[in-house]
Amino acid sequence: MTAHQKIDTRVFPDETLAAMAELYPQRAGLLHHRLPDHPLLSIEALARLGEGLPAGQVEYNPGNVPIGIRPEDVPSNGLSIGETIRTIDSNGSWAVLKNIESEGPYRDLLMRLLGELEPVVTPRTGAMLTPQGFIFISSPGSITPFHFDPEHNILLQLRGTKVMNVWPAGDERFAHRREHERYHTGGHRNLPWEETYEGGQQAVPLAPGDAVLMPVMAPHYVANGDAPSISLSITWRSEWSYRESEAHAANAALRRMGLDPAMPPRWPSYAWAKTVGWRIARKLRMVE
Repeated sequence: MTAHQKIDTRVFPDETLAAMAELYPQRAGLLHHRLPDHPLLSIEALARLGEGLPAGQVEYNPGNVPIGIRPEDVPSNGLSIGETIRTIDSNGSWAVLKNIESEGPYRDLLMRLLGELEPVVTPRTGAMLTPQGFIFISSPGSITPFHFDPEHNILLQLRGTKVMNVWPAGDERFAHRREHERYHTGGHRNLPWEETYEGGQQAVPLAPGDAVLMPVMAPHYVANGDAPSISLSITWRSEWSYRESEAHAANAALRRMGLDPAMPPRWPSYAWAKTVGWRIARKLRMVE
């Protein structure tokens, strides 16, 4: 290497940004990353992080749960979060550390990664709002149940393998409008599961160095491979995603009035009047 050559330290190479430009924000798809082994993401570092986070930022349970389990039926694994992470290779569990941006070093890592994506994201959905990070630690063979999430999301696979099973966002065959309304008025992210859904998904296998782009509110479940897994999920919101959330919340209010509102269009610019009305109603305390 000559003195004039620079080492490319970016985590997301040019080909990943080009692929993301084709997919974002509507379609799921495989991407790649070059996040090296990082001291913040070792098992011991994650165990210490979990032990220091507030209880509301930690979730963990046995990993051998059904795809469609109800939130109230998820059992405890009988361990602490630190024990769960340190023995993840043998305890048959699943854990997530939420909102890791509350810790300075993890926020720095998150913002560095999101900054690399900004040239692709901003022209399509505007400013990257509410940056958040989540770390998933999973035992071999564990399952993350069928659910959806409100954020734009890229999940980076760091250790082990898994398959992300993704269904089309906004398709009522897999998540009815009432499920969206329930979620956007305070309900749980888990969705009812039917065996007939199997076969309608896009299956995205992930190994270290792979990543997957997940559209807002795309139903999915995750099946871990035969080794312990660590994944880092970097997420952000957009005015677009917030407007979609508000359109569903407005529909929930209309449904409580006895109406049967239609599913909002997937691109929420078409739901502008409804979301503006919802914001005004909230400010005036007209909607409970």
